[in-house]
Amino acid sequence: MPTHSALQLEVPKAANNGTPSFLADKSAKVFLAGHKGMLGSAIHRRLAALGFTNIVGRTRAELDLTCEPAVQKFFDAEQPRYVILAAGKVGGLHASSAAPADFMTENLRITLNVLTAARRCGTVRKLLFLATSAVYPVDAPQPIPESTLLTGPPAPGNEWYAIPKIVGIKMCQAYRAELGMDAIVATPNNLYGPRDPFPSESSHVIPALIRRFHDAKASGAPEVVVWGSGLQLREFTHADDAADAVVLLMETYSGPEHVNVGSGREVTVRELAETVREVVGYEGRVVWDTSRPDGVMRRLLDSSKMAALGWEPKVELRDGLKKLYEWYLHGRAPDFEA
Repeated sequence: MPTHSALQLEVPKAANNGTPSFLADKSAKVFLAGHKGMLGSAIHRRLAALGFTNIVGRTRAELDLTCEPAVQKFFDAEQPRYVILAAGKVGGLHASSAAPADFMTENLRITLNVLTAARRCGTVRKLLFLATSAVYPVDAPQPIPESTLLTGPPAPGNEWYAIPKIVGIKMCQAYRAELGMDAIVATPNNLYGPRDPFPSESSHVIPALIRRFHDAKASGAPEVVVWGSGLQLREFTHADDAADAVVLLMETYSGPEHVNVGSGREVTVRELAETVREVVGYEGRVVWDTSRPDGVMRRLLDSSKMAALGWEPKVELRDGLKKLYEWYLHGRAPDFEA
C-alpha cells in the first residue's frame, strides 16, 4: 500500500488561461483556516510534502474567526491567493445536541466571515470550503448523490451543524454565479485521524470508542457500554485520504456543485467497535445500550465524481485505527486545538 508521503501528483506548467495551476504555484500564499485541526493538519502536511512554502495558519488565540473585523483585518494584511476553510466547531451528535446554539452560531459566523473577507480581499484566486455529509436529508437515497442536497431536512440533531455548512455551499455558489469567484466545496463523510479530539462526551464515534476501550483496559473494567444498537452502517475516510482529495480538487475542479468525498467502504458500528476493541487489546464485554439513539441508520456517499477526477482512498480502516491509537498512546490528544 503506497504511503501518502510517497504520493506524487503531476504538475502542469500552467492553467489554460495562462495563470499557474495550484500545484504549479507553490510559492503563493495559502491561508489554511483550521490548520491545527484533524483535517486541517492533514492538509497542511500534504501541502508541505508537495513543496508549498507559504502556508499561513492561525490558532484560535491568534485569530478569532467568529469576529468579523479581525478576519477582515487579517485578509487585508495577508492577501492570500488561495483559501482552504477547514475550521469550525466540531463534535459528535451528543455534543451538537447539547449545545445547538453554540454549534449553529459559531459555525455560521466562521463561514460568513471567512467567505465574505475572501470575496472582499481581491487577491483570492481560488477558495475551497469544507462541508459535511450531515447536510443531506435523513431519508436520502443510498449512496447519496450531490443532487439530493435540500430535497429534505437533515437528520434530527444534525441540523445545528449541517445548516451552517449548507449556507457555506450556497454562498460559494452565489459568489461564483454573481461575481465569478472560483469557490468550490468538498463534502467529506465521517473523517478520522490524528488530532481527532478525544473528550468522551463531545467526540466522534471512533475517538470515543478508542478512549472508552483504552480506559476500560487500563482500569480492568469488565465491560464497555456503547450507545445504540450498533446496527448503523457508517462510511469512514481517513484524514490523509481527504487531504489528498482537497489538493486534487484545488488543482483540477472548478464548478458550482459540491463534491462528495467518501471511501465507499461501509461497516456497522458493531464491526467498528469490535475492530477498535481488538486494536486496543481490551478483552472485556461490549454492552449495547439500545435506549440511546442510533442516529441515521445509513449514510454512504456517492463519490463517483471524486473518483472520476482520479482520487482513490489508500488507508484501510484497521490500519488507520492502529495508527490513531498509537498517536493517542503517545499523549498527543491533549494537544488538540481547533
